Amino acid sequence: MNEAVVTIDATPERVWELVTDITKMGEWSPENTGGRWISGTGPAVGARFIGFNAHGWLRWPTRCRVVECERPSRFAFTVAESAMTWGWRLEPDGAGTRLTQWREHTSTPNIAVKALVASGILGKDRETLMVDGMHRTLARLKAHAESTRV
Repeated sequence: MNEAVVTIDATPERVWELVTDITKMGEWSPENTGGRWISGTGPAVGARFIGFNAHGWLRWPTRCRVVECERPSRFAFTVAESAMTWGWRLEPDGAGTRLTQWREHTSTPNIAVKALVASGILGKDRETLMVDGMHRTLARLKAHAESTRV
């Protein structure tokens, strides 16, 4: 499992609103460009969504299912194609929130994903790129949450 952590000067409830709004994730993520709920209208265990992604000239959708949803402390979803689970842990930290983003393989990705990753077209060291992306996502989330406090 890989993870990245940041402390944000905003309540867990406020941070929860941001990390569970898959339609806006593209504002913070360097690779995800957003998402659309296809079952349900928001975060709940079993809800499904399509994630939209881009890397250079490549564009692709992913089929995702929420596997953990405990407001305002935990949110996780599994990506069908890559067999990767992505998640968020939110913990109160003084008046703010300690936010952890994590990812781990939960089974074997399909053969098309294996071939794409092996080709290097998504980056020669995909895991390092993903960890860097998590740090960049957290920095952008932090900046947004702290600049838009209610």
